[in-house]
Amino acid sequence: MGGGRNPLRNVKTIDSLKNSAYRFYFLGMVGQWGSMNMQQVTRALLIYRLTGSAAILGLMSLANALPQLLLSLFGGVLADRVQKKRVIQAGQVASAVVALSVAVALTTGYLSPQHPGSWWVLMVNAILQGTVMAFMMPARQAIIPEIVGKEQVMNAVALNSLGMGTLRLLAPAAAGFLIDAFNFEAVFYTMTGLYLMAVVFTNFIPATGTISRRGSSVLVDIKEGLKYMWRKPIILTVLIFTLAIVILSMPYQMMMPIFADDILKVGATGLGVMMSVSGAGAMVGSLILASLPNKRRGSILLLSSLVLGMALVAFAFSRSWPLSLGLMVFIGLGQASRQTLGSTLLQSYSDAEYLGRVMSVNMMDMGLSSLGTFFAGIMAESIGAPWAIGGFAMVLVLLMILTLVFVPRLRRLD
Repeated sequence: MGGGRNPLRNVKTIDSLKNSAYRFYFLGMVGQWGSMNMQQVTRALLIYRLTGSAAILGLMSLANALPQLLLSLFGGVLADRVQKKRVIQAGQVASAVVALSVAVALTTGYLSPQHPGSWWVLMVNAILQGTVMAFMMPARQAIIPEIVGKEQVMNAVALNSLGMGTLRLLAPAAAGFLIDAFNFEAVFYTMTGLYLMAVVFTNFIPATGTISRRGSSVLVDIKEGLKYMWRKPIILTVLIFTLAIVILSMPYQMMMPIFADDILKVGATGLGVMMSVSGAGAMVGSLILASLPNKRRGSILLLSSLVLGMALVAFAFSRSWPLSLGLMVFIGLGQASRQTLGSTLLQSYSDAEYLGRVMSVNMMDMGLSSLGTFFAGIMAESIGAPWAIGGFAMVLVLLMILTLVFVPRLRRLD
């Protein structure tokens, strides 16, 4: 009787959700993830339809990127000094205001083809949203170990990715439907409501950790954080590697309107479907990672990134709608694995005192992805979107092969 073993006893896919604090955190993030995934479809498609320019699409990504690149380190210091739930809530309120401003501009008719220069509203929106994300995202990531403990970090981060994947499956398709059925403003009003829902749930997260009131300046704290990362080879290697993957792989997201409208010719609904199918792949990857033990995470990160690169190369040159949908599954799986494993390794190997600042550098991935999109947009103007995205992906595949062979430190990480 005592010798029998339940083969499922070590499968702990939803362990973190048994923690009430994490449940409120997760529910609060649902509203935020839903809005972010709707925005990925809506803002890019709107500015492309207003301007018809891949370069302006890339410029909007740059506008979103610069605040994140310039201010993320300050957000990291804030996360190490202040109650993280308050930082998250402030960011959610600000995001709701930013989304509402675009909705009003659309409702009044100012943001429309009848006003050719009105796309500046979306540029300002991108700058403001990038600023909000720079200050909020480090706290959003750094709060996880304080809620669940380090032994459950991978499970909690994987469940986060599962939630994001689920919303990536549902939200873009919903956004595409709302655009075709009503218009763009319906999406931005929906986003506003989702952000406010996030504020309510986040309020129920108990206070975590201790508010640090250091006498040192913010710049001194940033310098100390950067020195800490430089002295920790594991953290530095993971940061450089994951940020390189982001630059090479993420530009496809902002270029998707070009593929949807001009190459595959499937419109807003088709764009939403493609992003949703990517979410399905992300869900599969997240479920697998949530169930795995904390072993060989470095190797899994490298292999999943290699799959991501190969899928992106094939997608870039595909002219088949069914083939493109199938490839989006592997793209979503690779992105979820990259995001989950990179964040988990950093949270597992970082000291708590510096975690906010470490995650602030990691959160620069959103800014760097937009920076990569800017250059991809410029390239797309001259050589076309397929070669721009495909070229980035080819470099990613080569980088993964070289890393697997020549960087055993990363490959052997648990």
